[in-house]
Amino acid sequence: MAIEIELLKQVCEIAGAPGFEKRIRDLVIKEVTPLVDEVKVDNLGNVIAIKKGKRNPGGKRVMVAAHLDEIGFIITHIDDNGFLRFHTLGGFDPKTLTAQRVIVHGKKDLVGVMGSKPIHVMSQEERNKLPKTTDFFIDLGMSKEEVLKYISIGDPVTRERELIEMGDCVNCKSIDNRVAVFILIEALKTLENPAYDVYATFTVQEEVGLRGANVAAHSINPDFGIALDTTIAFDVPGAQAHEKVTELGKGTAIKIMDAMTICDYRMVEFMKQTADRGNIKWQPEILTAGGTDTAGVQRMGKQGAIAGAISIPTRHLHQVIEMAHKEDIASSIALLKACLEQVDSYDWSH
Repeated sequence: MAIEIELLKQVCEIAGAPGFEKRIRDLVIKEVTPLVDEVKVDNLGNVIAIKKGKRNPGGKRVMVAAHLDEIGFIITHIDDNGFLRFHTLGGFDPKTLTAQRVIVHGKKDLVGVMGSKPIHVMSQEERNKLPKTTDFFIDLGMSKEEVLKYISIGDPVTRERELIEMGDCVNCKSIDNRVAVFILIEALKTLENPAYDVYATFTVQEEVGLRGANVAAHSINPDFGIALDTTIAFDVPGAQAHEKVTELGKGTAIKIMDAMTICDYRMVEFMKQTADRGNIKWQPEILTAGGTDTAGVQRMGKQGAIAGAISIPTRHLHQVIEMAHKEDIASSIALLKACLEQVDSYDWSH
């Protein structure tokens, strides 16, 4: 199964820092509106696209969550020379900021660079220290007077990097979690016979605490929940077998647990059986650090939800060189579609 690279490229490259998801939200609304029965946007900015089930006398609901936001920054200070200071929106390893371009989204978009003290003038002590995010500033190449024409305190910043194909993989900033946004859109395109009502939910502010998923799950009150998100593929030189979590090219990942969720054992088994029945390649995922919208989907409805997650193995997470395998993306689309069509066929009793 080939994937539509042009749409994936568009989804990954568009800006959408936590709390500033309007551009990616508008794109998603445009893509999903012809595919579903109803689209609504809640007060927080979550997009909820509803596709009615064909055989659903009990009115059961399946919430599928893919977060719209990408890690980014927010401007906190403009100094007398026009350099910008910032606060992070989401989790960053400071060393990944070195020598990167960013886009500051003010009255117009301005490309800047992440600057820091040159190594040539560092003391030995400074050279031996690990970098901190506070060591960096954004240089727009403008005077303060010019900067203030376009940029204000509180403007969001995103990272600048285009999507490219590399061998069997795609590589870009914000594969986390735009690949899941893409997967949910693609599944909706071919989902003709869902068992129950599907609430395809494109959530906001996941990177700063699952905020959109919490609100959406409380509103939707799903019976079943499936989160879509990236997970670590540490299948690189120096990794021991038990550290890998997942590997590229070994199929979509079925989450068993992460640091915020123990997936419902029934959902895990249902996903495994569904994948095996459909000859969909899969691998198990246990992520001992980090969490996803799975937690919000599982716990924030009025009765809780029978919840699990389909995870997309990704190398170099929270960098601008995130990498996912095309076949794993295709397997994720196939498993999601199959689960939504067959969720009524499983014995969900405890």
